[in-house]
Amino acid sequence: MKRTYHNRSKYMRNSLLLACFLVIITSACQQALKDQQEAETLKLTLEEANRLAQMPLHCMQVEYPNKLNQTLASEQYLKSPKELHPAFYGCFDWHSSVHGHWMLVALLRQFPELDNRNEIIEKLQENISYSNILAEVNYFFQPQNTSFERTYGWAWVLKLAEELHLWEDPVARELESNLQPLTDLMVKKYLDFLPKLIYPIRVGEHSNIAFGLSFAYDYALTLNEKELAEMIRQRAKDWFIEDAGCPLSWEPSGFDFLSPCFQEIDLMRKVLEKEEFEAWIKKFMPELLRKDFSLEPGQVSDRTDGKLVHLDGLNFSRAWCIYGLANAYPYQFSHLIPIANEHVNYSLPAIVDDNYEGTHWLGSFAIYALQQAQP
Repeated sequence: MKRTYHNRSKYMRNSLLLACFLVIITSACQQALKDQQEAETLKLTLEEANRLAQMPLHCMQVEYPNKLNQTLASEQYLKSPKELHPAFYGCFDWHSSVHGHWMLVALLRQFPELDNRNEIIEKLQENISYSNILAEVNYFFQPQNTSFERTYGWAWVLKLAEELHLWEDPVARELESNLQPLTDLMVKKYLDFLPKLIYPIRVGEHSNIAFGLSFAYDYALTLNEKELAEMIRQRAKDWFIEDAGCPLSWEPSGFDFLSPCFQEIDLMRKVLEKEEFEAWIKKFMPELLRKDFSLEPGQVSDRTDGKLVHLDGLNFSRAWCIYGLANAYPYQFSHLIPIANEHVNYSLPAIVDDNYEGTHWLGSFAIYALQQAQP
């Protein structure tokens, strides 16, 4: 009897010691992972924010050169960029102007002490006036231009609207209200268009539908636009839930600034529940789960070429997708963070130069990537 009691006592003591050991090991592993992530995370500093803010600040009211992407129904619609787009005529093209405005709002929200704060606010108020936004809305009702900037520019309008909504400043309330007619139109256009799109658009440039849905979904969640959010969830599943074996080895194409594979991941991690996403990505890109996974940044041969410099944008957009994945699922994907860092570090030092082909838009991509790097 004494031997039995002794054995039980010894067993309980050993079990308790094992449990304590496992708790200690688990806590240590969790702390090690946290420390590793913090050590690896790139941070957007005030100095870097001031440097990058100069890019949209210097071009948001520069009318030429300009790529209009306009379809002319007749000669009566042939007008200057500023006449056609009094809010978003700068920074070479409409969508770059829109996301340049987003970038400045995002930086003001994160860094209230930003250099040139007053100048930035003044230009934002000049451009995003109520009358200017009504003119922008009217442009979409011109013959032949109802699908203007679909869906890339639409997505950036909603990202700008979301950023204004989140910015706790009286200026933001003014600008958000002024932008509202265009915001409402973009939401309506998504709701009208998405049911008509039978097949997804899997490219590395503007019309990539996963990108267009991802930013619109962020807006829908933030602003509680339930109809838009539900439609995006449904269409994302319609198009992508059965996808498997995304051919990352085929990327990038020569003019890509978006990764079809990673943009799809970025969207699906947002719209799927945890268990559903974990099962999906094991089929879609199982190689990402390998600790030895590697991916070289896109190489830019000539930053004076407006198409070749797209590869800098690809590096930033890949990075923000990877950061988003690693932050949402750290135990499965935190090993990918150095890859994202490498992509950012390849392109970030080179984008502030005298080449307007890149400077008119790349700052926004860099800022968004650095924002997404934060856990």
